[in-house]
Amino acid sequence: MTSWKEFAQQAPELAAFGEARFRRGVAYLGTLREDGSPRVHPVTPIIGEQLFLFMEPTSPKGKDLQRDGRYSLHCAVEDASGGGGEFYVRGRGTFNADPHMREQAVGASPYVPQDHYILFVLTVEFAFKNVYVDGKSNTQRWQSGLAV
Repeated sequence: MTSWKEFAQQAPELAAFGEARFRRGVAYLGTLREDGSPRVHPVTPIIGEQLFLFMEPTSPKGKDLQRDGRYSLHCAVEDASGGGGEFYVRGRGTFNADPHMREQAVGASPYVPQDHYILFVLTVEFAFKNVYVDGKSNTQRWQSGLAV
């Protein structure tokens, strides 16, 4: 399982691009419902040594992740031309009740998480970047355990 910090050490340019895209605002979290169908949720990713998400304890996305941790997280794109580029990661999300981990997440958060929010730590197992330059797609991929 790869933390955001480990991902950034292995693919620094890709991680920097992804962090900039995620820090622009809302991203979209894809999870799996109990019946296996996809569910998409707007979220605010938090990047520190880990990739974090806070959410309401009653959130369907949290229940999805607790049942099946597989996720994908995609940045918002400004326009139909791809804007400043797209970035997504996928991996596994895990509920985390450790006070030390929560302190890290709160410290890295661009907003003040409510005390009742629950915390998830997301591993980064795959990352993808796509930027259009002169109308041509310029992609980069990274996968945990493979040389960059």
